[in-house]
Amino acid sequence: MATFSFLRNRYWILRHGKSIPNERGLIVASRENGTLPEFQLASEGVTQAQLAGESFLKELKENKIPLENVRICYSPFSRTRHTAKVVASVLDIPFEGPQCKVVEELRERFFGPSFELQSHDKYAEIWDFDEKDPFMQPEGGESVADVVSRLATAIATIESEFQGCSVLVVSHGDPLQILQTILHAANQHTESGGGDFLSLIQAVRIPSVLSQHRKFALSTGELRPIS
Repeated sequence: MATFSFLRNRYWILRHGKSIPNERGLIVASRENGTLPEFQLASEGVTQAQLAGESFLKELKENKIPLENVRICYSPFSRTRHTAKVVASVLDIPFEGPQCKVVEELRERFFGPSFELQSHDKYAEIWDFDEKDPFMQPEGGESVADVVSRLATAIATIESEFQGCSVLVVSHGDPLQILQTILHAANQHTESGGGDFLSLIQAVRIPSVLSQHRKFALSTGELRPIS
């Protein structure tokens, strides 16, 4: 696990458990659809979220991290909210309390209206675009570079609100692989120079870095320490 000297907190990431859209093979990426209760976790996803919570609890104990130091920051989509709620329950942290926070900028990447509610098979088209030009937006949707901008805002906000905490970021496949890409690149950049968090992210917001985000893919319900 890399230690990112430019961050004040320790971070774990968790991709939401298997959702009803996953089960149905659907892309649900707009905020309007993503927050609907019918698109929360499938029963298998609830089990995945419970297992992730247990794994996270084990890691906290192994690292002697007290539960009062834990913060759960999650996307507003129903599948991520549901996942965060299950994990909070496993940790015995009140979900409606100050330790759990919805962060709008952690939402799913919007792939555009032509992909919304279409088959998962169409992800391949998007990732093909990303590899060629991560600054290119699918029609009406977000490019990789667009997602970087809002993720940088999300992390900067978390960093300003919490210090010395263990933060679990509950989000989606594309945002989480993009987040890992920029943090690892920023870490390499620090070794050769340094700078504050936002200027580091700006420095690595380049095509050769962003086109590689698929290398950091996560399975549904996968927990990963990143710093």
